[in-house]
Amino acid sequence: TNYRMETYVAQELPALLAAEFPADMARQGAAGHSMGGHGVLTLALKRPGVWRSVSAFAPIVAPSQVPWGQKAFAGYLGPDTTAWQAHDACALISAGGRLPELLVDQGTDDPWLESQLKPELLEGACAAAGIPLTLRRQPGYDHNFYFVSTFMGDHVAWHAARLQG
Repeated sequence: TNYRMETYVAQELPALLAAEFPADMARQGAAGHSMGGHGVLTLALKRPGVWRSVSAFAPIVAPSQVPWGQKAFAGYLGPDTTAWQAHDACALISAGGRLPELLVDQGTDDPWLESQLKPELLEGACAAAGIPLTLRRQPGYDHNFYFVSTFMGDHVAWHAARLQG
């Protein structure tokens, strides 16, 4: 199925950037927060080799296994739960999706940590698949943009190190 946002982020936007800026499209990185983090993970897992570096802040990692994701997937994708797997990072990893490595920051005071985000599921999926994951649990931080802005410099430096050369 062709999803408009997926096509835009993965194909149209990079083409626009390449046409307008002197960008090296062989050296792309991607980062996202919350559902944007989920999107980055699933896009990178479905398109191996497109992004050299991938990171996320408090991503939803297994939407097919949590209440919010189940409600959203049922509404957008219908009741067939097998169709949901193509949009679930942990399911994609279990099915053979790979990333060279991954950086994730998660606030320990995030109100959705236990019920919706469940980074331990990503930790388990990456460990089983041999994907190097740096999962940093940040004490005292919640889900807001202050959390993201506090650690954004770390993510930029992490991407820069992987995009050199």
